[in-house]
Amino acid sequence: MRGFAILLGFYLIGALLHELLHLPLPANVTGLILFTASLFFGWIRLEWVEEASGFLVKHMLLLFAPFVVGTMVFFDRIGQEALPLLLSLFGSTFGVLWITGWTVRLLKPGVKEEAGNAPVPHGRGEKHEHP
Repeated sequence: MRGFAILLGFYLIGALLHELLHLPLPANVTGLILFTASLFFGWIRLEWVEEASGFLVKHMLLLFAPFVVGTMVFFDRIGQEALPLLLSLFGSTFGVLWITGWTVRLLKPGVKEEAGNAPVPHGRGEKHEHP
């Protein structure tokens, strides 16, 4: 029960900060940031919330049921807008993958790109034949 109380407490703190300070972040995100910072600073021990968080993750699909049922109300509208929805879904997915790969390649030290090959760590420049 202590783990649920801690998690709920951070959510409530996030909700209070959201309302009082008019933060642009949702209350749950604010609470999660504070919770993560508390874990890093050692104010909260992982063992205290591990069981409760494991339970919530295990039953996460159940927590999405109201959202899925609520989406069915807009089923006709989703059907009418299927092409733009699918294009934006796939475009954003591939965009995030591309930008993430590009960023990692720029920020990871010790990786150089050889002509026509994938990036190779320095010191391992031997060319290998690929079947």
